[in-house]
Amino acid sequence: MVSQIKKKILAGGQIEFSEALRLVRIENKELLYEAAEEITHFFHTEKFDTCSIINARSGRCPEDCKWCAQSVHYQTNIKVYDLVSPEVSLEQALWNQKKGVKRFSLVTSGRRVTGNSMSEICKIYNLLSKKTDMLLCASLGLLSKENLSALKASGVSRYHCNLETAPSYFGKLCSTHTQKEKIKTIRDAQEIGLEICSGGIIGMGESMEQRIELAFKLKELNVCSIPINVLQPISGTPLENICGLSDDEILTTIAIFRFIHPKSYLRFAGGRAQISESAQLRALKIGINAAIVGDMLTTVSSKIDEDYKLIKKAGYEL
Repeated sequence: MVSQIKKKILAGGQIEFSEALRLVRIENKELLYEAAEEITHFFHTEKFDTCSIINARSGRCPEDCKWCAQSVHYQTNIKVYDLVSPEVSLEQALWNQKKGVKRFSLVTSGRRVTGNSMSEICKIYNLLSKKTDMLLCASLGLLSKENLSALKASGVSRYHCNLETAPSYFGKLCSTHTQKEKIKTIRDAQEIGLEICSGGIIGMGESMEQRIELAFKLKELNVCSIPINVLQPISGTPLENICGLSDDEILTTIAIFRFIHPKSYLRFAGGRAQISESAQLRALKIGINAAIVGDMLTTVSSKIDEDYKLIKKAGYEL
C-alpha cells in the first residue's frame, strides 16, 4: 500500500484523505518513513531553506489561544514590551544575514497591527529592504488587505499566518477569533501577490486524524511553506500539563505531511528542542527541508550554530 501511494505521488498524483488514514495505521513505520524520504528527494534539491524571526512586540495579547504564553488571560513569565526600534531590527537582520540565513521576519503579539504601529513596521521593512539582502517575511496577525498591501510595498514577499490546528479542533483552543478569519487573511495576502507560510502546532490534544485534516486544509490553501511546531507546554497556560508526543508520533506526522505536500517546504519551528537529536535527524531526512533557525520568538543566540550542524549532518547544503 505504501509503495502504491508513493508511486502515485511521484507520478504527479495526489493522496486522498482515506489513503492518508491508512498510512497512519500501518505497523511498519519504517516503510512510511523511507517512502516519505524518497518523495522529499524526488521533489526537492539538497538546498535547505532557513529563516529567522524577531519577537518585535511581546505580551499583552487579548486573544485566548490556550497554547500561548503571550495571552493576557494567563499568568506566565513572558517578557512584555512594545514595538522594537528600527535599529534593533536591523541589527538582528544583519546578524542573521552574516550567519547565512535566507529570510527574516518580524513577529508581533496581538490580534493585529494597526495605526501608528503599522506605519512604524512599514518603516522598519523599508529600512531592512535597503540595508540587507534578505528575503523579508511578516507575521502580524489578522491584517486588512490594505495593510498587507502596505507591507508588500515595503519589501515583504511572504506573509505568515498559522492555521494552528484542524478546523474541527480550533474552536476548542481559541474563542476570541476563528480559523475562518485566519483563512481570510491568507486569501487576501495571496490576492495581492504575497507568498504564504502557514502551518500549526501538533501535540495540543488533537487526534492524528485532525493533523491530517490540518494538512489537507493547508493543501487547499496552496501554502508553499509549512511550519510544524511541537507544543512545548508553558506554565500558566491551559495546556501546561498536557502529555508530550512520542518521537514516533512526531515522525509519522511529518511523513504524512510530506505525502500530502510533496512540493512544499516543511519547516521545523518551535518545540523541536524537546525532541531527541536522533529523531530530529530522522525528521530532516524524511520530510523537513526548512527551519526557523536560532531561538523561537527571542533574540537569536549561538544556538543557530547547533541548528546548522544538524542540518549538515542530515546531508543538506545551506
